Amino acid sequence: MRFDIEKKKPIFSDVPAESSRHIEDLAFCSVLQLAGLLRARKTTSMELTKMYLSRLKRYDEQLQFVITLTEDLALQQAKKADLEIGSGNYKGLLHGIPYGIKDLYAVKGYPTTWGTGVFKDRVIDLDATVVKRLEAAGAVLLAKLTTGTLASGAKWFGGQTRNPWLPKTPSGGSSAGPASAVAAGCVAFSIGTETNGSMVSPCDACGVTGFRPTFGRVSRYGCMPV
Repeated sequence: MRFDIEKKKPIFSDVPAESSRHIEDLAFCSVLQLAGLLRARKTTSMELTKMYLSRLKRYDEQLQFVITLTEDLALQQAKKADLEIGSGNYKGLLHGIPYGIKDLYAVKGYPTTWGTGVFKDRVIDLDATVVKRLEAAGAVLLAKLTTGTLASGAKWFGGQTRNPWLPKTPSGGSSAGPASAVAAGCVAFSIGTETNGSMVSPCDACGVTGFRPTFGRVSRYGCMPV
């Protein structure tokens, strides 16, 4: 049997979306829809970034899904994305799209807590490979989202992350923050990790879709070892 090993660019479906006078109408749009609006200049990365930051701040007290906002970085990245897209240098599907990342990944200049109070002020002075690749793709990092203590459950040193649909209940396993933030329309997408149900559980609880890549397919450099 011969396998096709030629590297090809992915082909994405055309998912139309209408721009709106009220930016929060776009909070629950898919990445494909937002990418289409950005590419057509019907909205800007800065507008989306400020909208999602506002929602993260508004709902965090109830849902407890943010460990550290990376607001200054997000605004810088959004401004850069808008300049690049406006000049015709469109990098692809994630260019200008705001996202959040589970706080197991190192982001230079910000604490990397692993969900435990022992490390709540610890800064690992490098960017994880995943963070670097997303930055190269033009994505905009809004926040480091909650993980259960040392990647276990939904409880972390600041409380317990909640399910947006049933706020009295936890949002599942250790990728609790990424799942809750997506379900609440507070990030366009998020990055979690999966070892033993850490994505499956919160995706199930919050009604969102998670993609678990084949082990070894994505570099874990700069991420907490489990």
